[in-house]
Amino acid sequence: MTDWTYSDGFESRTEIANWVNVAAFVLSVYLLLSFAVLPVKYTHRHYLSVCLTLGVVFMEVCSGLISVLDIVADVVGIKLAFIIPLGTKPAQCFNEITPNDMKSSGSCAISGAFLLFGGWAIVMWVFVRALALHLQICWEVVLGDKSFYTALVLGWLIPIVGLALTLSLTGVSFRFGNVCHINHKDALQDYWGPLLAFAALALVLQFVTIGYCVQVYVKSLLDDKPTTNTSSQPPTYQGSMKTVTARQTYRRVKRVVELQWRGASIVLVIIAEVVFFSVVFVSMDNSTKVDAELLQKSQRWLTCLVANKGDKNKCLSLAGGLVKSEAVVMAVLIILGLSGFWCLMFMGRWSMTHGWAEFFRTRLFRKSEFVSADARRFSNDPRTYEMLSGATPQLNIQTPDRALTSPRMRSEFSPTDTKQDLYGSGRAYVTPVASYSHPTPPTQHKEWDPRSTHARPIEVSGKGLEMNIYPG
Repeated sequence: MTDWTYSDGFESRTEIANWVNVAAFVLSVYLLLSFAVLPVKYTHRHYLSVCLTLGVVFMEVCSGLISVLDIVADVVGIKLAFIIPLGTKPAQCFNEITPNDMKSSGSCAISGAFLLFGGWAIVMWVFVRALALHLQICWEVVLGDKSFYTALVLGWLIPIVGLALTLSLTGVSFRFGNVCHINHKDALQDYWGPLLAFAALALVLQFVTIGYCVQVYVKSLLDDKPTTNTSSQPPTYQGSMKTVTARQTYRRVKRVVELQWRGASIVLVIIAEVVFFSVVFVSMDNSTKVDAELLQKSQRWLTCLVANKGDKNKCLSLAGGLVKSEAVVMAVLIILGLSGFWCLMFMGRWSMTHGWAEFFRTRLFRKSEFVSADARRFSNDPRTYEMLSGATPQLNIQTPDRALTSPRMRSEFSPTDTKQDLYGSGRAYVTPVASYSHPTPPTQHKEWDPRSTHARPIEVSGKGLEMNIYPG
């Protein structure tokens, strides 16, 4: 179909998209090697990033290997079909009117399977990343082991099931270029419909997350403004708690967005790509569906071909209404290969280059560490280590001579003499009676003796009470 509806150089121009896939494939492999070899401090790798890059590699490997192995086959001059089916240029036509499909061409089956599985994997891991970001920001969910295994099931099991159903129900065939694409029959129900459903769900989650971030930001701005309340009552505890909570939420969301903005950006970019080529492929399927409307639209073009004896160049203007333009088809093929560039742009870091430089410097250009020659000798004498040579004579260490000691040794003095010399003679200390600086033994309780005072006892007579009063 493409040989009759497009110009002569269309097939060669589609190889441009293949070489774009080659470049993107190399960048994706570089990213995967960085994730696998370099430490985490250089790559900041995460299983969501690694699995998404793997999905991109699956989609690009079909076109990339075709272009690379074609060059190898042309240069070496051998056939690689029996080693790698993608090593030779596949025959696109089964006969004059029927293209090869996955049943008649092994190269078609492998390239189509890689393409469909890669598309499924990319969409599913984009959805998983959007879901993880939504749970972290909006619901404060900490991703653990359960989230990891759930993501693996969603990211790989669903693409495997989807690929099996698509190949069994719809199949792939050569439609344009040297890579097989999905057939027209039931493509919308089996492949494009579920793919667009997950892409739309990921887009909704992403927009909800962005809306929540905007709401938190606006709320934090409103809380930071000075109050306009004219009431004389002091601020309540509840209002202050709301302000603190809003600010804390903003800081938490800000930290998460600073860490996850790369993932959020690649989600939006890849979803836009998926929607674009899905719409183009679905419209192409609908426009080439054989029915009465298609026969009526193609009548003028068929008449032109008959009148010009099969010269398609004179009838290309009439074929423009039957198929998509060459520019749109080329854009779709190139966009399919740009996913690797987006992965490196958003998930790659400049620190990876420093990591690789450090890796090669330490592994390939590693120098021997300096070790002293004395340290290599096995000696029990610790004085022979490092600075002291092993040939140094033994040091004769003796006690100092008495002639060099002080003329008056400390042992000649007694502690008593030393104290008297230092402080001189002193009298004994007499503790006062009323002193409370040290505990005293308790004394016996004595009754009051009236004879110790000037008072005299009272004299009692028989007639009455008589009291002598003394002056003073």
